[in-house]
Amino acid sequence: MASISTLTNPTFTSSSPSVRVKSCEARPIVDLQVRSFSSSRLSIQRSRPQRIPLIVGCAKADGNGSHTKRTTLHDLYEQQGQSPWYDNLCRPVTDLIPLIASGVRGVTSNPAIFQKAISTSEAYNEQFSELVKAGKDIDSAYWELVIKDIQDACKLFESIYDQTDGADGYVSVEVSPRLAQDTKETVEAAKWLHKLVNRSNVYIKIPATAECIPSIMEVISLGISVNVTLIFSLPRYEAVIDAYLDGLEASGLSDLSRVTSVASFFVSRVDTLVDKMLEKIGTPEALNLRGKAAVAQAALAYKLYQEKFSGPRWEALVKKGAKKQRLLWASTSVKNLAYSDTLYVAPLIGPDTVSTMPDQALQAFVDHGKVSRTIDANLSEAKGIYSALEKLGIDWNEVGSQLEVEGVDSFKKSFDSLLITLADKANALNLVSH
Repeated sequence: MASISTLTNPTFTSSSPSVRVKSCEARPIVDLQVRSFSSSRLSIQRSRPQRIPLIVGCAKADGNGSHTKRTTLHDLYEQQGQSPWYDNLCRPVTDLIPLIASGVRGVTSNPAIFQKAISTSEAYNEQFSELVKAGKDIDSAYWELVIKDIQDACKLFESIYDQTDGADGYVSVEVSPRLAQDTKETVEAAKWLHKLVNRSNVYIKIPATAECIPSIMEVISLGISVNVTLIFSLPRYEAVIDAYLDGLEASGLSDLSRVTSVASFFVSRVDTLVDKMLEKIGTPEALNLRGKAAVAQAALAYKLYQEKFSGPRWEALVKKGAKKQRLLWASTSVKNLAYSDTLYVAPLIGPDTVSTMPDQALQAFVDHGKVSRTIDANLSEAKGIYSALEKLGIDWNEVGSQLEVEGVDSFKKSFDSLLITLADKANALNLVSH
């Protein structure tokens, strides 16, 4: 395992991590109850359980996983121009190798993912022990654990990044969720993380809170590529696009081709909240709209994307090499088991987009997902659903605001919980420096 040199104030230098494939017996990680996806984008059906052919998962110290040579993920990218990414990261990072072979083209992470990975796996113990024995405080040790995983993953996706001339093959790492309401400190944290990771194919994740919209603009202007996360509404999404465009224009760079971005638009959490509101209303019309809000809003987000990345302003940036800020569909796992298990993947397929999927969604789509352009196949229906929800009293801005607060709070809790876990582990090992 490649080591990370000591961190001072806190900074470090590390060489490119060595990565090797670990041989192991392929074994399924989970068996899912699979539901079929009918021609109706929002239909809800059940069918018999099936075994998923793609084996994914990690958090085992000895590694695991196998791969099929070709999957629907390859078709998704080659036929429709959508990049499938994996929404998970843990050790051994070499578990990503079969996923890459199966068509995965990038990775997203967040504080909740690292909280689960580090607190439930022994794979981090050796490095953590060495760091704290060397006098690192818990916060610094946490970031070194995270940055090592990010660097190792970046190495694995480096060839995709190179082959696509920087259009794909990214690994995302998020600034501290404690900074979600701090414009200036978010900028400083983004600069710090970017310098420490020191990889061309890293995305620094910044939340789309009102306070961080100016941060996004400034970080982009500095030439740092950004994954804007926790987007739940159309108005906030438009503000994110404008921040990206403003940042490109303010950069002063003659070549904008290496400054890229994705806008992570969350989907399933929207239905989780709106469905509760609809059930409270309780009318047949309201109940009939359950499970439809998220996909409808996402379709309208794609329309907005097409509008904003066209016209004279955008064409002027294109002449300097600017690349579109791709829409990334996040929160793609199904929370309501009555819904199709590909509900937040299959209806959102379109060119120049990314779909980041956790294990459940990824396995389901590989097993029985259908590849075709669906994101704008029925825009009038999406507009109708969006308007119908408004007429029922659903305030989209209120939905977005509530989900943003919940998302930030959730990541803060995961972050704080992990730091407590690490402190307890250090104490148990008598490692805390005094």
